[in-house]
Amino acid sequence: MPWFDGFESRSFEVNGASINARVSKTILGEPQRPALLLLHGFPQSHVMWHRVAQRLARDYFLVMPDLRGYGDSSKTAGLPDHSNYSKRNMAHDMAGVMDTLGINRFFLCGHDRGGRVAHRLALDHAARVLKLCVIDIAPTLDMYEGRSMTEPYMVFARAYYHWFHMLQPAPLPEIMMGANHPETAKAYLHAKLGGWGSAGLNYIEPRALAEYERSFCNAEALHAACEDYRASAGIDLEHDRDGRAQGQKLACDLLVLWGERGVVHRLFDPMVLWQAQCGGEVTGQAMPAGHFIPEEQPEATARALRDFFS
Repeated sequence: MPWFDGFESRSFEVNGASINARVSKTILGEPQRPALLLLHGFPQSHVMWHRVAQRLARDYFLVMPDLRGYGDSSKTAGLPDHSNYSKRNMAHDMAGVMDTLGINRFFLCGHDRGGRVAHRLALDHAARVLKLCVIDIAPTLDMYEGRSMTEPYMVFARAYYHWFHMLQPAPLPEIMMGANHPETAKAYLHAKLGGWGSAGLNYIEPRALAEYERSFCNAEALHAACEDYRASAGIDLEHDRDGRAQGQKLACDLLVLWGERGVVHRLFDPMVLWQAQCGGEVTGQAMPAGHFIPEEQPEATARALRDFFS
């Protein structure tokens, strides 16, 4: 199928970082389309949206960045408190990208880590987010604290062991993941992309897999990914607890999608958890997929997003 036909690559210098993105091309005189910001997750890049993007290109002005630490965006060393990889700071990156494009209000969707950045973006920049979709996540604080679980916490820790492994002090996790051995890093990447109910790598187009291998299998990327998870287990939880203590909730309507073969479906009740954190209307459904829904079910994902955002 087409790759990123109709899109251009751009680099944005925002918030002390260089953020790489694919953005819809504009044609002089064409009607203005509503903006939709799509955020990827671990261990991928904006490339994960390529199938969905072709299906939404005519209806939306699409902005698909690589999050800080992923793809071709900046991969700076983590600060002692990991705050430069906090979801608040990464959300500020995304707000800066939209500022540079002159887009004040927009629709927002995030998968996996991108969903956590999107959640924080919709909380901290509530007036800018028209509607939000999160894909295959429950709220970070609830997942770490084991709320609304259908199985013992050890089952979650076994399925998402990387949450606890990657937050250990540098450089041990990075070394174990293959920071000095590209083939080890490649094996780790393939294990993640083929896991969490996704039943192997057949859902990924070869060109996309090659991009993930290129951008992930190096020491800088592995360190940045670990910093993302270190922030989630520390400063992000502080921000989440502070927000809840103040009664902060999402102000916009929310769509929740999750894979019926994934860990979130098996261990959590995502609708109950997200309804507790949202002041708007919450709708959702399980999708016939594992964790990597936008690539496993691009047509169904695009249809769900179009129905919700329209």
